[in-house]
Amino acid sequence: MEYTHLGRSGLQVSRLCLGTMNFGWKTAEADSHAIMDRALDEGINFFDTANVYGFDAGKGRTEEVLGSWFAQGGERREKTVLATKVYGGMSDWPNDTFLSARNIVRACEGSLRRMGTDWIDLYQFHHVDLRTPWDEIWQACETLVAQGKVLYVGSSNHAAWQIVEANAIAARRNSTGLVSEQSHYNLLTRHVELEVLPAALHHGVGILPWSPLAGGLLAGALQKPEGTRRTEDRQQKRIEAHRPALEQYEALCDDLGSAPADVGLAWLLHQPAVTAPIVGPRTMEQLEGALTALTVELDDASLARLDEIFPGYRPAPMEYAW
Repeated sequence: MEYTHLGRSGLQVSRLCLGTMNFGWKTAEADSHAIMDRALDEGINFFDTANVYGFDAGKGRTEEVLGSWFAQGGERREKTVLATKVYGGMSDWPNDTFLSARNIVRACEGSLRRMGTDWIDLYQFHHVDLRTPWDEIWQACETLVAQGKVLYVGSSNHAAWQIVEANAIAARRNSTGLVSEQSHYNLLTRHVELEVLPAALHHGVGILPWSPLAGGLLAGALQKPEGTRRTEDRQQKRIEAHRPALEQYEALCDDLGSAPADVGLAWLLHQPAVTAPIVGPRTMEQLEGALTALTVELDDASLARLDEIFPGYRPAPMEYAW
């Protein structure tokens, strides 16, 4: 396993981040524990979750599964760089949502309790809150950092100007500011190349791509067996919308002798702003598949061909102005 710094911080994380969104509702607790054990054995030390994950099993369920895994001991918690998120509503009451100082502090306490830990390594804003001033947000984070409950702070789904504003205000307060940003980024979804990635590189913010395989479209979707009717109908529409590009992509992967999922992850690992793609396995086999991506090397010709199949963007304003 290779490790890199999380943005400009001194924290070292694995080049793959284990996304736990499926744990506790799509993946049974025992199977989730086995996947986390295997990930840690393979050197993946970076785990990502969110307070709202659990869905059909109830919000907070996924954090509880991590908590029961940590409780087994064996230095599981000490070896894990733990990331969770705050923003989504945990109840119908008005102050249990968004990024008020009240919700940030109370949501952090809830996450700590569910996961049975004293600290969160990376506390992330799951979405931007345009109605709460950054001074209030940073006041809450500074309190948590001073208490030792949070070590680093990151964002998710933020625009470039929001990342820059957040860090400018943090600097004014002599705070570290954002060290990471989770963005929707893959070969099919490259909008963040316009402004988010340039801003992240300039300000030392590590990019953590979520949905790195575009919901399975980049994982050999043309060769997959049919699933349930509802799932198949929805996925088939997505496949048809991108079929010409996917046919070229899967042909290139065949030429390279690598699985499409491996190539999709390897491409992200070749992007200079990317710290670690977030892989969210439902099964052990999916985790094992993601691990092989670390061995895939893409030469300049292969990278250029991928750009031809899935055109990206130059940094703004060069993309649209002289």
